Amino acid sequence: MTCADLLYRGVAPRRTLPAMKLTNAIVLVTGANRGLGRALVHASLEAGARRVYVGTRQPAALEPFAGHAPERIVPLALDITDPQSLASAAERASDVTVLVNNAGVLTSSGVLGGTAEQLAIEFGTNVFGTLAATKAFLPALARAGARGGAAIVNVLSVVSFANMPGFGTYSAAKAASHSITQALRADLAKQGITVHGAFPGAIDTDMVRDVEMSKSSPELVARGILEGLEAGVEDILPDPMSRDLHAMWRRDPKELERALASMGG
Repeated sequence: MTCADLLYRGVAPRRTLPAMKLTNAIVLVTGANRGLGRALVHASLEAGARRVYVGTRQPAALEPFAGHAPERIVPLALDITDPQSLASAAERASDVTVLVNNAGVLTSSGVLGGTAEQLAIEFGTNVFGTLAATKAFLPALARAGARGGAAIVNVLSVVSFANMPGFGTYSAAKAASHSITQALRADLAKQGITVHGAFPGAIDTDMVRDVEMSKSSPELVARGILEGLEAGVEDILPDPMSRDLHAMWRRDPKELERALASMGG
């Protein structure tokens, strides 16, 4: 039994996609300069990726990072909310076989207390930006799919399943991106591109530094996401919180809604 099989034992039955091995894959991780993105870069290298494009709005800050594996890490200027930046990045990274849409933003606002500007920022990055990145790199992924396989991983959140009111606008944006992920899965299957959603719980990064709750390390979550990808899991539950809350949601969606409503934010 593989590590990925153990990871998902006891969780709801899952539908699997074709296996997508990372050995010799060419991976692009958006929002990769810190936190989970940084961990995903390292995990991709450990899984055998031939090259990893490290997408960030400030590639100059990645020079020490790239020094760990200069022949395999490629800093890439990338702002997923900027069409020109996306076009330039897609031209440079035209050999991508795995796109990890990790870039995201959290304004820590509730749906009533948040401003229209905060809502626009979160939807602009977490929904429209993720979709724009997918479209920009789709030609490269389609070429890889025709040669034998390509994959997209959208890093979502367990709050895609039910809203956490303290992060109400973020939850709403991730729920919308979850729905788009499902649509993409159906649209791209015939092109040899598998589409995966990852639904981590709280991660010990700057994004939720001030929130008191149990958190998983970004390294654990990154490994869980890539293990799920390689196992062909559609909905990846990479950490204990995500698995527990997803199991609750399967038992009774209202139970999860009440549980998240009781959490601080």
